[in-house]
Amino acid sequence: MKKFTFALMALLAAAFTMNAQQYVSTEPANRNVILEEFTGRNCGYCPDGHLIANNIMANNPGRVWAINVHSGSYAPTSYPNFNTSCSATILGGFSVSGFPSGVVNRSTAAAQGRNVWNSLATQQLGQAAECNVAGVVRINPGTRMATITVEVYYTGNSGYDQNYLTVAMLQDSILGSQSGMTSNPAQVVGNQYCHMHILRDVITESAWGDEIAPTTQGTLITKTYEYQIPESIGNPNGVDVILDHVFFLAWVSERFQGTPARPILNACELTKTYMTDQPVYPSMGDLSQVIAASCSMDKDFKFVLTNIGTEALTSVKFNAQIAGATHEFEWTGELPSGDNTKMDFVMEIPFGSYTGTLNIIEANGQPFEASMGFTAESQEWAEAEFLGETTNLKVYIIQDQWGEQITWDIINSAGEIVAEGGPYQHLVGSGSTQANVENIENVPTDECYLFRIYDSNNNGICCNYGNGYYYIKDATGNHIIDGDGDFGSMASHLFSLKRDHTYVDENDASNSLNIYPNPANSKIFVEGENVSVVELYNSLGQKVLTVEGSDNTSVDVASFKNGVYVVRVITNDGSVTTKKVTIAR
Repeated sequence: MKKFTFALMALLAAAFTMNAQQYVSTEPANRNVILEEFTGRNCGYCPDGHLIANNIMANNPGRVWAINVHSGSYAPTSYPNFNTSCSATILGGFSVSGFPSGVVNRSTAAAQGRNVWNSLATQQLGQAAECNVAGVVRINPGTRMATITVEVYYTGNSGYDQNYLTVAMLQDSILGSQSGMTSNPAQVVGNQYCHMHILRDVITESAWGDEIAPTTQGTLITKTYEYQIPESIGNPNGVDVILDHVFFLAWVSERFQGTPARPILNACELTKTYMTDQPVYPSMGDLSQVIAASCSMDKDFKFVLTNIGTEALTSVKFNAQIAGATHEFEWTGELPSGDNTKMDFVMEIPFGSYTGTLNIIEANGQPFEASMGFTAESQEWAEAEFLGETTNLKVYIIQDQWGEQITWDIINSAGEIVAEGGPYQHLVGSGSTQANVENIENVPTDECYLFRIYDSNNNGICCNYGNGYYYIKDATGNHIIDGDGDFGSMASHLFSLKRDHTYVDENDASNSLNIYPNPANSKIFVEGENVSVVELYNSLGQKVLTVEGSDNTSVDVASFKNGVYVVRVITNDGSVTTKKVTIAR
């Protein structure tokens, strides 16, 4: 594989460097963190290490990056083989007494256990950095050539005359075996493990980095590399290198201490873009269905359109093929070379799950061919009707023994969480169950909702651990949704809370009907011609009773609690009369 260093510039005048830098900040900042995690597919405790590293990254977005270094006795060469020469070099540079273990910004000569990674990362994040690092990776998807530009700006003085710049390529979303994977269920896909942030290659000439100097305050150093991204890495049983799944990290280490260059002074993730030498070249990415409640077959989709050609894009025609139908749409505008824009479109999707293809068929008025696969789903939904603007719901979760693995939420059509619950307590005794009831008040009507229930161990709330299930009721006890516990990692249900807009206030209604007495005790009477249906609604706007109408209709309310109710009368010609009636005894 080719690695070419194109240029090294050290610009010493502070005023000049302020103008020359393109990507890196010149403002003093604290250190970012590289966590090199020594791991392997045959290591039963390593998924717990992955989970800890993931949590540290999630708590410090854009400031901490884990690198999974697969090497040593727990890293087999069967497929997927993650072993590389640079992984072996980095593992060999530190004293490693067990797996998983790791070094945090190479601040220690020996790898540390996973129980101290968070505290070490917190210490590093609080320290002032001597330099900032930033840059960009431009990938030509046709040739797989990556042009990498890295800038290092010294906001302070390093303690040594030479430092070392390292650029590494990592890859996400590689499926394969993993011992002990159930301790990190979020990365379990079926019976395989989704391996993340795997070290695939080091781009700099040495695994420990290329020497950079000078290292004094105000210095800007720019290095450019060209790197031919391989189709596959690993011998034997190599793993394909998927361009959309790779990303690049850069960091500056202080000096050689023993074998490795350490400690790490600062680090960054390089911005990744796609570029070609073709004048017109649109590219698509991040295509997905929008996650929101949608009680309609019309589903929203989004993707990113990037101009990786040398000329500005002014128009692009697309078609989406799915479920035997073709949907066409067009974008017009001004998208300069190297820029991107967020796109969205709507398609009617029949009930079910499907795979489809989004195709670019024309760009800037010229024929063009590019395709991207996607998945789509359309669920049927339940409906409940109410008179009021809001209503109350009850969520019933009958858990299995492992309640601590259960969570749920309800989102609306905007994707906002309107209610959530769990986790619940662990029950003593195999096969135990327990009911958990959650009251949700003042839920807006005229809205679609999506209920989702999760089990973090991917085995639902049933079977060998207790026969759990779940359901949602409205305030009158009507079931809106029902579900059993055999759902794996997640189940979802759509439901619509419809508001009856034919409601007419009694002051605007016809006076030809007589509704009495008010207050009522045990019966309400409705007198009038052509009465078709009489309905009774409670104060929450929920229908509690329906009676077939006549010229003299009686409604038995003896079983209802005291309070204010709405009597709704519908005549044969469709007109509606309503009146508020108090039941009091």
